[in-house]
Amino acid sequence: MTSLNQQLYESSQKYIPGGVNSPVRAFKSVGGTPIFFKRGQGAYFWDVDGKSYIDYVGSWGPLILGHAHPKVVKAVQEAAQNGLSFGAPTEAELEIAELLCKLLPSIEQVRLVSSCTEAGMSAVRLARGYTGRSRIIKFEGCYHGHDDALLVKAGSGALTFGHPSSAGVPSETAAHTMVLNYNEIAGLEKIFSEFGKEIAAVIVEPVAGNMNLVKAEPDFLATLRSLCTQYGSVLIFDEVMTGFRVGLECAQGLYQIKPDLTILGKVIGGGMPMAAFGGRREIMQCLAPLGAVYQAGTLSGNPVAVAAGLATLEEVQAPEFYETLAAKTQQLTQGLASVAQKYNVDFCAQSVGGMFGLYFCKELPKSFADVMMCDKEAFNRFFHAMLGEGVYFAPSAFEAGFVSTAHTDEDIDKTLLAAERVFTSWV
Repeated sequence: MTSLNQQLYESSQKYIPGGVNSPVRAFKSVGGTPIFFKRGQGAYFWDVDGKSYIDYVGSWGPLILGHAHPKVVKAVQEAAQNGLSFGAPTEAELEIAELLCKLLPSIEQVRLVSSCTEAGMSAVRLARGYTGRSRIIKFEGCYHGHDDALLVKAGSGALTFGHPSSAGVPSETAAHTMVLNYNEIAGLEKIFSEFGKEIAAVIVEPVAGNMNLVKAEPDFLATLRSLCTQYGSVLIFDEVMTGFRVGLECAQGLYQIKPDLTILGKVIGGGMPMAAFGGRREIMQCLAPLGAVYQAGTLSGNPVAVAAGLATLEEVQAPEFYETLAAKTQQLTQGLASVAQKYNVDFCAQSVGGMFGLYFCKELPKSFADVMMCDKEAFNRFFHAMLGEGVYFAPSAFEAGFVSTAHTDEDIDKTLLAAERVFTSWV
């Protein structure tokens, strides 16, 4: 008998490209049929066929408090009763803007938008408008949304001029984006020595989460900050994933590096569509209506999304919130590594705050090239076997995972026991 999940997927393919509204959901990387979910509560969610899963995706990061947290749901309900959207200023927008500026010392002014892609493309446009330059630098394996200028992969040679990584991106647009290796200082210094006065901005994930989790080396980020200061380029930290996920001052607080602009998303919306970009006042005031850099959005600062974000940000300011979250995440990663070692599986794991990475290789990766050397087929086997055990990890070997404060010791123990059964079957 065909499951309801399979029926929905077959029907969806008739009306939605690939049957999904974001590519990774299609399970193309791991194979099989994507799962359609019906509801979530705490650390669990349930598919349309009624099966429950321990969730380590958390809507790709926003659900740091777990699914349907009572305070977040209540805030959304109360906001919705007063109206879903106004397309005009609200007091709540001021409240969350003040809070973001208070929590992140690098942000003096901030603008709310509706998606992380919108925040990324706006930050790059702002940097170009502020500097009057065109070139930008990004790093192989880092993803900053599907804006044309950022959907670029590395070319050949030490100084790499970008090539489009998607059809529909003009080569002329990609040519203004230079792509370097993550954590490689020599290439960075060389490209600045040759093109420094043409570089408007460098955009980087201080902890990469879109090539699985890869930590930036402290010297790498320090060099970035120094070179951007020396050449007058704008340093943009993409903290869409790491923002309020790895600490109350985000990754920039962990590394003690002050960027010029910061991109935020996910946690600040509490599971609702909201993102932001902010930074130094002199840069932000180049935005319309004050300056010549145009950016606008009908649903920017949506009151329901802002309510969810404010409720979430209130919770993460609780004493020892991040210490507790980090301990839970380490409990998971260290436990999985211990189980894998017991069965001689080439496997390692690491975490930062509430983010984690799982790798089927012997050493922790430091770059996109390192990640590509991991055993993707082993991950796919592990993913499907754990799925059968009722544990949901990201359906790709190239995505970070997330733990919430709703995950209990019992949930993590269940996960480790499931992994034990999976790795036992591999022997």
